Amino acid sequence: MGRAYQNRKESMAKTAAAKTKVYSRYGREIYVCAKNGGADPDNNLALRNMIDRAKKDQVPTHVIDKALDKAKGGAGEDFQPALYEGIGPGGCMVLISALTDNGNRTFGEIRGVFSKCKAKLGSQGSVSHMFDHRAMFVFAGEDDEVVLEALLEADVDVSDVEVEDGMVTVLVPPSEYFKTKESLQDMQSDIEFEVEEITYLPQTSHPIAGDDVELFERFAGLINDLDDVQEIYHNGEFS
Repeated sequence: MGRAYQNRKESMAKTAAAKTKVYSRYGREIYVCAKNGGADPDNNLALRNMIDRAKKDQVPTHVIDKALDKAKGGAGEDFQPALYEGIGPGGCMVLISALTDNGNRTFGEIRGVFSKCKAKLGSQGSVSHMFDHRAMFVFAGEDDEVVLEALLEADVDVSDVEVEDGMVTVLVPPSEYFKTKESLQDMQSDIEFEVEEITYLPQTSHPIAGDDVELFERFAGLINDLDDVQEIYHNGEFS
């Protein structure tokens, strides 16, 4: 994979300024997890993990509780995951994940942003095959062999383990997320994850320079302003 953590950090850095709806995003994800698997974190691993991530990102307790109460009520929206893909400003590949209760509305809003920013919205599968869908864990460490041995002993299907600048990056298929996290915590009880998420990692990078940098930042900002959008993934490398 190579430099997966660094690539992800650069991707996050370029879109972090446009993240004005962190609370809303987590609230929606917690609501969906609770509605699909039950509102008790002790019996719903996906929900427990989402709540842990929300707290790590300093989401207030009242936002979490509101989402849980909404799910317990049984009513509310029926959100479905959606993935949109295309070519963004400067020619980079872009994936946009969303939770939507109206696919036609979300598609129209995303298509409008692509049109405004000299980008091209593609069909399903047009660029997603150039991304690896992985669960990623990043934590402090120096010995990738010890980590790999612990994961293999736990029968985890490991995609990659690498060490760079004192940080260990573990990549596994999304289905191995919870088994991997439990195995790493068993290996080191006080482990603190810098990153613990399911993400899309580009297989190649694409340089973005000059005026395209500003255009991409505008594009990312407009996309992130859409209520249904959860994350943006891309292979842009900014000079």
